Amino acid sequence: MADAASGRGHFVYPPRSAEDIFKDYRARRSAILRALTHEVEDFYAQCDPDKENLCLYGYANEAWEVALPAEEVPTELPEPALGINFARDGMNRRDWLALVAVHSDSWLLSVAFYYAARLNRNDRKRLFGMINELQTVFEVVSGARQQQSKERSSMDNGGRAKPVKIENNGKVTDEAYEDDSDHGETLCGTCGGIYNADEFWIGCDMCERWYHGKCVKITPAKAESIKHYKCPSCSSKRARQ
Repeated sequence: MADAASGRGHFVYPPRSAEDIFKDYRARRSAILRALTHEVEDFYAQCDPDKENLCLYGYANEAWEVALPAEEVPTELPEPALGINFARDGMNRRDWLALVAVHSDSWLLSVAFYYAARLNRNDRKRLFGMINELQTVFEVVSGARQQQSKERSSMDNGGRAKPVKIENNGKVTDEAYEDDSDHGETLCGTCGGIYNADEFWIGCDMCERWYHGKCVKITPAKAESIKHYKCPSCSSKRARQ
């Protein structure tokens, strides 16, 4: 039977360890962030107020979906906020997206701690600590609208990003390949984190999104041998074609 947790037919689990629950949380969060930032026009169009009650789902395969709520009662997992489409045209667009973001944060935590109910106290605390290291969806989305033009300009080189500062023997070197200000508002396409000059980033040549090297498992040394980088999402799309 397909598990609602995994995208209605992707794979079956539930995650049981704190680390696996955090991976599930991070993947769902990444999907929702993409819907509310990079793919916001598509998301906005799907939230037609003339349709029935709609919800925004983020799945463990990093896909997002605007869909009707689950029919079964009780549901397999906590459900997102119902009827997000009804308020779309009655609010300022930025305020509406921020409202969806707040409800999405609440849903992401409810799913994570639904899975975490069987963890012991220390593991739940560790899980929350990992989650709390990430920005909330609201924190990212509330500033993303102002950041888009700067983010696009930082991608104009159209290719693989060089590390602004590379750690060498555990220390950060003083050499900079680019001006830090060019990337100051860039968001990681995987975790949604804001650019940090002390970390290695890489840009996808296909979708032009930027990623922490650690999020896509690319090191500075490995990046030097890559002529055209494709992020995991673009690679999987090409494989399906």
